Amino acid sequence: MASEATDAADSDIVVTGTALGERKAIAEKRAALNFVEALYANDVGKLPDQNVAEAVRRLPGISVANDQGEGRYVIIRGINPNLVNVVLNGLTLPAPEPDGRQVKLDDIPSALINSVIVTKSLTADQDANAIGGEVNIRTLTAFDRSKPLFADARLQYGSYHLNGGHPYEGDIQVGGRFGKDRQFGAVISYNYSQRPIESENFQGSTNYRVPAVSTGANQAYVVPDTAALRDYNLIRTRQGVVANLDWHPSDAVKLFLRGTYSTFDDNERRDQFIIDSQSAFTNQTATTGTFRGRGILRIRRRQETDNTKSLQTGGSFTLGDAKLDLAGSWTRAQKRDPLRSEYTFRTGTSALTVNYDISDTPYLFTPTVRPADNLSAYNFQQVNYDRRLAVETLWQGRADVTLPIGIGSDSTIKAGLKYLDRHKTNERDILVYGLTSGRTFTAASVAYIGDTNFYDGRYLFGPRIGYDAAEAFQAANPGVATVNIASSLNNSLANDYDVTERIYAGYAMATLKLGDFTLVPGVRVEHTRDRTKAKLITANSALNQGFNAFGAKDYTDFFPGLNARYDATRDLVVRAAVTTAIGRPNYPDLSPYVSVDLTTSPRPVVTLGNPDLKAYKALNADLGVEYYLPGQGMLSVGLFYKKIDNPIYTQTQVATTGTFAGQTFGAGQTFAAVDLVQPRNIDVAYVKGIEANAQIRFTFLPSPLDGFGVAANYAHIEGHGEGTILGAIPRTGNVPLFLQSKNVGSAQLFYEKYGFAVRAAYSYRSPYLDTLGATAATDQYTDSNGQLDVNLSYQVTPQLTFFGQALNLTDAAWRRYIGIKTQLVERERYDYSFRWGVQLHF
Repeated sequence: MASEATDAADSDIVVTGTALGERKAIAEKRAALNFVEALYANDVGKLPDQNVAEAVRRLPGISVANDQGEGRYVIIRGINPNLVNVVLNGLTLPAPEPDGRQVKLDDIPSALINSVIVTKSLTADQDANAIGGEVNIRTLTAFDRSKPLFADARLQYGSYHLNGGHPYEGDIQVGGRFGKDRQFGAVISYNYSQRPIESENFQGSTNYRVPAVSTGANQAYVVPDTAALRDYNLIRTRQGVVANLDWHPSDAVKLFLRGTYSTFDDNERRDQFIIDSQSAFTNQTATTGTFRGRGILRIRRRQETDNTKSLQTGGSFTLGDAKLDLAGSWTRAQKRDPLRSEYTFRTGTSALTVNYDISDTPYLFTPTVRPADNLSAYNFQQVNYDRRLAVETLWQGRADVTLPIGIGSDSTIKAGLKYLDRHKTNERDILVYGLTSGRTFTAASVAYIGDTNFYDGRYLFGPRIGYDAAEAFQAANPGVATVNIASSLNNSLANDYDVTERIYAGYAMATLKLGDFTLVPGVRVEHTRDRTKAKLITANSALNQGFNAFGAKDYTDFFPGLNARYDATRDLVVRAAVTTAIGRPNYPDLSPYVSVDLTTSPRPVVTLGNPDLKAYKALNADLGVEYYLPGQGMLSVGLFYKKIDNPIYTQTQVATTGTFAGQTFGAGQTFAAVDLVQPRNIDVAYVKGIEANAQIRFTFLPSPLDGFGVAANYAHIEGHGEGTILGAIPRTGNVPLFLQSKNVGSAQLFYEKYGFAVRAAYSYRSPYLDTLGATAATDQYTDSNGQLDVNLSYQVTPQLTFFGQALNLTDAAWRRYIGIKTQLVERERYDYSFRWGVQLHF
């Protein structure tokens, strides 16, 4: 095993062939003392994968949550991305998202990454905040290559079928070793990409359970209560820079300085046409009919600018028989929405006559008079101006000491300390303006007819509101819109928080090599100190109100664990592990805000955070068998089980009393009761499953058939929570877990020989819960997704390669439904795209 890993490390990566990256990944997994999966540089680049999330979804038991057809958050064994720890070169990465701890992996171009290691069973030297597992993203150093000097460059151009847009991308990487005995190393990588994305979204209904209010004898017919067409057009731009410096003055001293910077910019326009507010049904059958309804036109402009900066330094020192590793970093992630604004124009509640047909999905709502013919009927209702800024800053440092011990052969003990200081803030400012009484502002002044073709002609998209024209109309007609303070308050203030989290950790572990057995026992202790700030919000609050609610919590946890492996034969490895982990609550859930809304019916609603939330606690068990094939390849199967205490669900306590933000609700008060909405812990959740993986190259076949190979994996996952979730209809017993697909898998068929390489890859995940309803019948699910991609290349010379890619040949849509698949909530399509380019490698 050692020779294989060394040979792989000493070889250069040639992007046209995936054999070397696959070989290094197998060697990493084979040599590991715990359960891991690995991807190496040309393995990451072997498929048309646009970012790190899409690269790792090819691994066993791993899927991703998407945005605009691109992978964004990694899901390991069906565990929520908030419970996955993402690290860069072994140090924790911050999350720019304001609503959770999940790290956006679509911010990181795959071209900047040397390897990705996914840990499924933790050892004591890893952060315990990883119930799902850990994703370690490693950047390239000069000492990872055998050549003293190297350079790579790539240019790529493409075409989207849906909008005819042309994405393009380029990256360059230069590095080498220099100085006396080549003790200095430097690598600089840069990537830039721009993608003009369009997606066509059909917005369905979340109310299929209430029969339409119709006249006559047709009360029993169930008709979706709304339908909307949403056309997204955006320019998505990414940039990334990696600069790694190393100094190895001797074999005993190795120092490093690592810098990374990545940006992710979205500039989006969303046009929307909605039909709702049904009445006066006529001509009804079980699937067709006519009703009177309301039309709504919307235009949203959204700008998002994310960036992550990281500076890491440290070194490795050999002190006699001991080894000391030191590392520290400063990292800052920022998500800023300088503009998130939406105009709404709508008709009266029965201005449209609409024919409907719900015999297929997406179903049809077709106005008999097109909106372009009555634009003056669409009156200005409101416009909001929403600006947000979320910032997370991490300071961290760690020290690890490894010493040999006289037990077995090459056994060691390892101990270390880590300190992490996290500061996360979120600030949102939203102003909502409505039409000033007595003034007139209709769509006739600002609308235009754009592209009317939608869903390949299934729908005709109506007129669109010109955002700039609407802004110009307001400027030319001052006072036509008036700010609504009551509508602005809650969203502006309830989202603001300031959280400081400090974690003090220490651990001790041993690696005991006892013949064919290796045992890795260990224990980690983490002390967590939380300090939170938020706002108490009432009808009398001001938009510029400061923090006036505070929370504090301290707790200490111990995390024992044991990983074990048995080398039954040279090529057969049996693994087992029992480990523990934690999942700390999301920042806004911990925020001690209180929002009192007196305008809701039948009771006021009080929404509040919960600084007393308990952290998730997990007990994990793994068992696996791996067989390494002659030449190159492997077969593996594994079982896993997780018992997770204190899962968190948002709950509603109906008709309760008490004092909130200084207002008392109860007998004798203006309001006798309120509905209380708050994140709370339930008792326990269980997750179990099986994983199978096969990687086979048919090198035993005669030429030219020996260039064929296959790679396939499958995971079946079962999970549920147990406890009581409060609501209008309390749910007790088993409840589903968020983002957990029961079936996840991928399959790849490839051929590589004579400089030619072609690879077809299909990835699949089954439906998962994304919104919990009052009952199982109103739970909302993201539907299954299966995507086929093809990559081909031809290596003209060792330095020059041409390649082409075909993405989403199955036109896999993002689809959501409520209760059962026929009850469509949303369907968004992206169509297929092509890319082609050239790669230089020196």
